[in-house]
Amino acid sequence: MMIGWTHKIRKATVVSLQFMAVCSLLSMACAVTPELPAGETIGQWVWFGKAVLFSTGCIAVSCLIQFLGKASWTDVLCFRYFFIHMAWSLVLLGIIESVWGLRQLYGFSASGHLRYALTGSFFNPGPYGGYLAMILPVCLHLYLRACERKSTDTFHKIGKVMAGLAGILILCVLPATMSRSAWVAAAISCAWVAYMHRDRRKWGILWRRYRKRYLTWGVAGFFVLILGGAGIFFLKPDSAMGRLFMWKITCKAIVDHPWGCREGFAYAYSEAQENYFGSGGYATWEERVAGSPEYAFNEYLELALTAGIMLCVMLLVTIGGCLWLGMKWGRYEICGALISLLVFSFSSYPMTSPVFVVTGICLLFACGTGDVAGKFLICGTCALIWMVGLDDKWQREENACRDWVNARMLYHLGSYTAANEAYYKLYPLLGKKGEFLFEYGHSLHKSGRYDQSNLFLNRALLYSTDPMILNIIGKNYQEMQYYEKAETYYLASVHRLPGRIYPYYLLAKLYAEPEYRNWEKFEKMQRIVLTKEPKVYSTAIREMRSEMVNIGNNWDDTKSDK
Repeated sequence: MMIGWTHKIRKATVVSLQFMAVCSLLSMACAVTPELPAGETIGQWVWFGKAVLFSTGCIAVSCLIQFLGKASWTDVLCFRYFFIHMAWSLVLLGIIESVWGLRQLYGFSASGHLRYALTGSFFNPGPYGGYLAMILPVCLHLYLRACERKSTDTFHKIGKVMAGLAGILILCVLPATMSRSAWVAAAISCAWVAYMHRDRRKWGILWRRYRKRYLTWGVAGFFVLILGGAGIFFLKPDSAMGRLFMWKITCKAIVDHPWGCREGFAYAYSEAQENYFGSGGYATWEERVAGSPEYAFNEYLELALTAGIMLCVMLLVTIGGCLWLGMKWGRYEICGALISLLVFSFSSYPMTSPVFVVTGICLLFACGTGDVAGKFLICGTCALIWMVGLDDKWQREENACRDWVNARMLYHLGSYTAANEAYYKLYPLLGKKGEFLFEYGHSLHKSGRYDQSNLFLNRALLYSTDPMILNIIGKNYQEMQYYEKAETYYLASVHRLPGRIYPYYLLAKLYAEPEYRNWEKFEKMQRIVLTKEPKVYSTAIREMRSEMVNIGNNWDDTKSDK
């Protein structure tokens, strides 16, 4: 009797330790760092480094307990039921995130973004909605499986209640995120899970008996889907058209870089958009919806652009193989979560967040080889982090981001000399962040250090698509009286985003310079500044137009070209 209880306690302890190991790996979603610059995710990587160490400790203790309990080497080395631990970890995190979002909706907690009332632990409601959509099919599968078993066991009842509660909480929050990509991902993945739970014999009998009725319902459902899709599109039409335009430009960039672009997405996308608008012949709506995106809003296109088409195809084949194994072994909850992530990735940017990267990799392992390689995956990741020194690197970068907040305060206060010194110290760690490089270059521009400013701003072009960088480089060359170079960068800014009025204004001022005066070009730019319809009318637009009128009125009577 005593031996039986000891065995049960040992087994429960091992299962608990393994669950804690998996849950801590996925707990990056709860890592919030409001003290860092907005949108920075380095704090999640720091959290991940510590979580992997904790997970490895849990795995080591569980293996020791199994070894002392004279378990077989197969039980000691393999991570049995890794996919079950994954599923329930996601359910637990789904409950936490849903409650977090409800607290934000009702004003009990602050959101992660000033413009949005609901973000959960994320910076933006889009990724937050995608994360909840990824967990919803897991909850549905666990609930349906509990209903099918009809067990009277207490643990099964608790699991059924938890899965149902998590699903209800997610459904309460998900619509409020206003993420159409997340809605579609949740709908497709949940429909797939429900389909996989079907009773084939029962449905076959019903189909033969009520075929006409089902056909009628099918046609009606098809029209409902069409209306729903139209409603989703017209909910934010410019946003939808903007994504279509981004995909079009990204495809053009892929044609130019079929084997991948070493410089990265921002450089290749900016180049393609400049060439497209520079060649003319574009539609009016394209100018209206064009922007300077940080991501392609399609992970497959972005991967094909940055890593090459072949690598993208290989990755998709690997994911397809993992899904096939997961379906073969009946792991529908894991496959459903992975399908949701794949659908969400089609029109969003989840892989820029460490949470989705780690969760996605764990889902792939849980579909197929996680039971065999789960412990080796966790321990190997821990060894890699500590051998390469990633944990220390992440910590130093997080500290640099904290110091960046202080440097940014000096920058916004106009203390450019002090800001330059602060940025100089942070550059070795933050030299691959486009926003940091722009601030540093602009601060140097304000200090009159035009040559140095251009060095950092030209580097910023590799990591940012913002045309304002081109404007500042042009202003630097104009101040140094390199007028032709200034004109080149202003025109590049115009071609990158022709809907912006500011670069036309800068060109007009350039053509009014005494050493570079040109009445015809000035008049053309002046007309554009005065007549072009801005996206948002502001005081700055009114001031620019007023200045254009004054320059034109004060132009000398000869209007000589030089």
